[in-house]
Amino acid sequence: MSETRNVPDVRDQTPGPEDPAAGTSGGPEPGQSRGEGAGEPAKGLGSRAPRFVRERRTLHLSWQVGVFVVGLAVVAAGVLMLVLPGPGWVVIFGGMAIWATEFVWAQLVLRWTKRKVAEAAHKALDPEVRRRNIILTSVGLLVVAALVLVYVIRFGLELPWNIEE
Repeated sequence: MSETRNVPDVRDQTPGPEDPAAGTSGGPEPGQSRGEGAGEPAKGLGSRAPRFVRERRTLHLSWQVGVFVVGLAVVAAGVLMLVLPGPGWVVIFGGMAIWATEFVWAQLVLRWTKRKVAEAAHKALDPEVRRRNIILTSVGLLVVAALVLVYVIRFGLELPWNIEE
């Protein structure tokens, strides 16, 4: 016979981003978590497993093992794609997103990553930074063009199909 226990939801036990015990100060307004728009509801930390899975300890543990194995396979494929052709970082973050459906540590890593990407995008759009990047790129291209010119003057330009053996 299956015995059902009244297990509280993991999301109820995990401190939210606006909870002082969570270690954040000056957090977002109630009903929002960091990195979310004003119209999106707050997403608590913890398991996203269906309630009937969370209520049964053995089933929940099996669910977590399955999520971990699938996420590990996706992350491993992404690591392989770093040296082989393919979108390595995208796949790695996809594996982290799979882990984040079940594990708090992965949710925190993804939040940190999203915050850093947003900061980098904001900084890249800063007019002073863009101007500096354009100037550095132009100088770099001029240096490369000068080096190519010196090489051609010194050694000449011999096309591969005109080389005599």
